[in-house]
Amino acid sequence: MSENFKTYQCRTCGFIYDEADGLPDEGIAPGTRWEDVSDDFECPLCGTPKVDFDMVEI
Repeated sequence: MSENFKTYQCRTCGFIYDEADGLPDEGIAPGTRWEDVSDDFECPLCGTPKVDFDMVEI
């Protein structure tokens, strides 16, 4: 896919959301940009809210 996709990491547990992969099990299709993920999104591992994720370079 595109190299323009970004990754975001949960500050609490380190879970990584990768825009290229999405989270199909959570209803988020591959290629879904972080800004298009619902504001009420929570980390699937620990429940941390979206606001507590940081963009990271991998």
